[in-house]
Amino acid sequence: MNKPVNLRQHRKQHARQEKRAQGDANAAKFGERKHQRKARDSEAQRVTRLHEAHKRDD
Repeated sequence: MNKPVNLRQHRKQHARQEKRAQGDANAAKFGERKHQRKARDSEAQRVTRLHEAHKRDD
């Protein structure tokens, strides 16, 4: 025969898996951490400043 299943534990485990899946979806949706986002933005600003500094005046 099969091993008996504790339904309470099964429900809790299933709820944890759903929360984890929702958290993974949110992580993919909202992306980076704050310090990563700030670093990326500051690097983009630095590149823009360098590009603007090398333009020729007409």
